[in-house]
Amino acid sequence: QVHVVESGGGLVQPGGSLRLSCVASGSIVRFDAMRWYRQAPGKERDVVASTGTDGTHYADSVKGRFTISRDNGKNMVFLQMNNLKTEDTATYYCNALYYWGGPEYWGQGTQVTVSS
Repeated sequence: QVHVVESGGGLVQPGGSLRLSCVASGSIVRFDAMRWYRQAPGKERDVVASTGTDGTHYADSVKGRFTISRDNGKNMVFLQMNNLKTEDTATYYCNALYYWGGPEYWGQGTQVTVSS
């Protein structure tokens, strides 16, 4: 069993910064990939950033502003978000992929609101 927990969301003004954290704990020692998704009201859940055996990738909308990093020893992944915009407002979800084509695990989400 795997338990995924995100933290670090909140309310921030446009241009501000936030750092999200995620830890995946349980019976799996290492994940092939860990990813951040986000979902705004009325929209689909989309990947924001990912890091794993296939490298590091970002959605075009966050390139140059967001940085994903990972602590493999603790199965943790972080998302540093700078120069936040109102359109970044969403619930952010952490996803841990055990192996390509295999099971993946989701956290409950953390809310990020960018507003003046």
